[in-house]
Amino acid sequence: MNYELNDFYQPIGLPLLDWKIPVSPPKTVLSGWGCRVEPLQFEKHGASLWQAFSQDDGRMWTYLTSGPFDDFQAFDTWLRRVAGQDDPQFYAILDAASGAALGLASYLRIDPAAGSIEVGWLHFSPALQGTRLATAAMLLMIENAFALGYRRYEWKCNALNTPSRRAAQRLGFSFEGVFRQATVSRGRNRDTVWFSVIDSEWPVLRDVLYCWLAEDNFDAGGQQRRALSSLTRPLLSRLDEGEL
Repeated sequence: MNYELNDFYQPIGLPLLDWKIPVSPPKTVLSGWGCRVEPLQFEKHGASLWQAFSQDDGRMWTYLTSGPFDDFQAFDTWLRRVAGQDDPQFYAILDAASGAALGLASYLRIDPAAGSIEVGWLHFSPALQGTRLATAAMLLMIENAFALGYRRYEWKCNALNTPSRRAAQRLGFSFEGVFRQATVSRGRNRDTVWFSVIDSEWPVLRDVLYCWLAEDNFDAGGQQRRALSSLTRPLLSRLDEGEL
């Protein structure tokens, strides 16, 4: 931990001489690597998302506080409500080639004064899960946040949600700890695990993500030549070496 000493020889944090408080993220379209991340519009994205999410048997909603929905009307009502919010600020994840919306993500816990922002409410349909497109969407969102001047980018999930924990570390988020009995979800206890990337780590991580997404990392069948986890693992700053 870097620090300096004050006049009383007490350790204090380093001054942020050049940092400026960022703005709340503008609702803009992000695109790259065949992916589009668009501010959520229920008229434009609702039917496509419903079709994509209907391919799931219900398990994608287990660790979320919303869904599953019995019919399109119930889903549409929920989508209209969340689409109008600024925090969480929802986005649809689209396959640029087909125009199909395959998932949702959001910025939340947006705190410009602290330079902190979280990615969450990740609803990835079966067609999006584990794909190059999903990784591209996450890169576009984190790159946008740091370009706006945020210092800290967070990922949190239910501590029992092993796939989400693995996804965070695969993307280069470092484990920070577990908040025990952090909240109640669906009438059950929820411990929450925290991960983050900070601005000083971002340039190297950005290069790694760009390298993994490059065309030459994929064969003719679209299979990766090098796993992203093998590239990001050396970058992780683990507080608990036993983590996953």
